[in-house]
Amino acid sequence: MKQYDYLIVGAGLFGAVFAHEANKKGKKCLVIDRRNHTGGNIFSEEVEGINVHKYGAHIFHTNDKGIWDYVNSFVEFNRYTNSPLANFEGELFNLPFNMNTFYQLWKVKTPEEAQAKIQEQVEASGITDPQNLEEQAISLVGTDIYHKLIKGYTEKQWGRKATELPAFIIKRLPLRFTFDNNYFNDKYQGIPVGGYNKLTEGLLAGIEVRTEVDFFKDKEALMALAEKTVFTGNIDEFYDYQFGKLEYRSLKFEHEVLDNENFQGNAVVNYTEAHIPFTRIIEHKHFEFGKQAKTVVTKEYPCEWSAGMEAYYPVNDDKNTELFKKYRDLSRQEENIIFGGRLAEYKYYDMHQVIGSALATTKAVL
Repeated sequence: MKQYDYLIVGAGLFGAVFAHEANKKGKKCLVIDRRNHTGGNIFSEEVEGINVHKYGAHIFHTNDKGIWDYVNSFVEFNRYTNSPLANFEGELFNLPFNMNTFYQLWKVKTPEEAQAKIQEQVEASGITDPQNLEEQAISLVGTDIYHKLIKGYTEKQWGRKATELPAFIIKRLPLRFTFDNNYFNDKYQGIPVGGYNKLTEGLLAGIEVRTEVDFFKDKEALMALAEKTVFTGNIDEFYDYQFGKLEYRSLKFEHEVLDNENFQGNAVVNYTEAHIPFTRIIEHKHFEFGKQAKTVVTKEYPCEWSAGMEAYYPVNDDKNTELFKKYRDLSRQEENIIFGGRLAEYKYYDMHQVIGSALATTKAVL
């Protein structure tokens, strides 16, 4: 007799949702994670009374009322609205690109003036068949927005020149001809009151969880404990990289406690010049309207991923897509292993999409 119905590898959102739903159906689950905490990348650490997003800013947003109600059944969400700023050579611009941005760039005051300015720059570029990311972006938004707000940030994010990146990476660049700084168009948006750990704790309540467990050091013995395994880690690592390694971009974070109460007046400020090595500064207290005496800021540095680092963004170019398909085909032959989440599916997911995927998976298998 197996000790568990499901071994769930990874205590991030996909694993936690699957475990919760399986537990509700009377299934016995064991959740393991190699980190010393649950929650995956949404884990927050309390510093000076502030919930610090340890693995980068996470803002929950969705149009799906079912998923919004689902997460709110574990923890109440606040009314935080993401309205980032971009800093280019000391000038501040509102994001996403909207009438406030256009006024800051060109002092235009009407949508008609803004549209005309962009169209003038697009036509002046002469680009009709974009061959790379730079040409694609300019053909969509013109040269001013591209050079000040896209070029440097994108090159840092990808670690490559924009002229060396494929055009398909930027299929579209939303332009908003209203004075609206709300980054997301989704109907529901916010941060859990008290931090994301409240959400994870609610999902995993009553379920056996073991942290600091390296699945790959004892893979066969761990899988032998359960009837089925839910795997949320890197799919290529599961198959011992037999076809080669999938590529990712990673991030490094530099956290700092400051004695002043308010450092930048906003939760997120992007730094779009190429020569500044970090892409943005996060001031965590603003996610929860904090009034603490001190503040905590985090600089975010993109970097190339290598084994042992956290994998954040899949490099979904043609080469990696073809490589992933080989691993996906292998995974589909498994009878007792379920693969899910951004690493196992080699796909960038927002939080609501991970939850939706996990709920769909549990509905199909339970």
